[in-house]
Amino acid sequence: MSPRTRTIEPVETPDGPEHPPVAKPDPAATPIPASVWRLAAVLAFGAVMAGLDTSLANVGLDTIGRQLGASLGATQWITSAYLLALAGALPACGWLSRRLGAGRLWLGSLVAFTLASGLCAIAPDVGFLIGFRVLQGIAGGLLMPAGMTILGQAAGSARMGRVMAVSTVPAILAPAFGPVIGAFLIGQLSWHWLFLINLPIGVLGLVFGLKTVPRGDRTTGDPLDVPGLLLVVTGLPLLIYAITRIAERGTLFDVTALVTLIAGAAALGWFVRRSLRRTNPLLNLRLITNRVYAAASVAVLFGGTALFGGMIVMPLYFQLQRGLGIVDTGLLLMAFSLGAAMMFPIAGRLTDRYGGGLVSSAGLVVTVASTVPMALFPADISLVTIEILQVVRGIGMALAGTPAVSAAFATVERHQMPDASSQINILSRVGGALGSALFVVILTNGISSDEVGAATTTAFHTVFWWMAAAAIAALAGAGWLIAEERRHTARTSHETPTPPVKGQ
Repeated sequence: MSPRTRTIEPVETPDGPEHPPVAKPDPAATPIPASVWRLAAVLAFGAVMAGLDTSLANVGLDTIGRQLGASLGATQWITSAYLLALAGALPACGWLSRRLGAGRLWLGSLVAFTLASGLCAIAPDVGFLIGFRVLQGIAGGLLMPAGMTILGQAAGSARMGRVMAVSTVPAILAPAFGPVIGAFLIGQLSWHWLFLINLPIGVLGLVFGLKTVPRGDRTTGDPLDVPGLLLVVTGLPLLIYAITRIAERGTLFDVTALVTLIAGAAALGWFVRRSLRRTNPLLNLRLITNRVYAAASVAVLFGGTALFGGMIVMPLYFQLQRGLGIVDTGLLLMAFSLGAAMMFPIAGRLTDRYGGGLVSSAGLVVTVASTVPMALFPADISLVTIEILQVVRGIGMALAGTPAVSAAFATVERHQMPDASSQINILSRVGGALGSALFVVILTNGISSDEVGAATTTAFHTVFWWMAAAAIAALAGAGWLIAEERRHTARTSHETPTPPVKGQ
């Protein structure tokens, strides 16, 4: 008998074995066709583009702002607008996949992302650049989920784990090398190449995709809830802008901030009311009644603030606080991404054994412990020390993020997965946009134009305290998640019927 098979033991009955031993193939030994690996390789083009894009833009914010004559507060919207647009596109992804076919949606999103990248490269000012980044974000928000749908359908349940594990490697490694690539492009060419680099990747992906990617089946289901979608994509940016404006002005009594805050909250409130009353809403918000899902959502929201906010702060720290060039900045930023990439596979195994809440809590403790020293160090602390902390922080964020997401998905029904996936991604991206906006506003207010010494150090210390606070808020959500997971396990164990005693 092959070592890669399992034997089903005979079931004893009063009259003898119910059936003879039967060798059943181990699902893990099911061979993966070469066609599936080819498909995974083609879909990796989209994963690489999306993974590179944010890290490339982050490392170039200071340079882009100086060359386009824009303030730091304005240039941070190059990242925040992309994240918000991505989040706004996610609710429609499931509906579009069913209506167009996942393959057609992926190919169309790839073309749109590539064209938007070209427009970003020729943007004449920061306003146009932010607008084109919105187009990029919409395409990116559709590209990644559509690719996962295609690959999951092609792999099948017996091969899903192996295929997904390997196919996510490009998406994990791309952000790690993005800062170095971005630093080289800016240092040797210009900031325009941060976006032009997507053109050859997109063209190659399209050429191979037209030959390899299955188009998928078109279905006619419920019509798209256009009013609900408009409420989401209007309410989220208004809310983020209002919070940013309040932080910038340092007061709640700013007319513009109050108007946008009320408008954003009203739009989102209307969306929630509409979704709860419709039979087939754009998003099934009733999932929040699942206490495990709700707790995980809190951890994901504030975890996104700590993660994406840190990704925009650290390039600025190396450039503004330490006075380093763009190439050195890119090399130093690899520490965080490599620490995270190294820990992702381990985080998955730990989650399966100990639960998402416990692993996420441990990761957030590590994150806080590696962030607080940054708020205490003097301006001339050794870069070696900074790099060690960044590796540790990457490990902590990897342990914090994936387990919380896994816990959110673990207790939802199969038919609820599209809504759960969209909502969790939206929360993560909105948290990231909020963190990016608030942290940069704090820096802008703390750094005066004619003084970059003590004022700069104090401003960065303040931002690192806020980053630690975001991680602590996520830790509170993870602690709640531990309690809810234990309650859920106890309840399901109690409800599971006891198997009959043999022979009765």
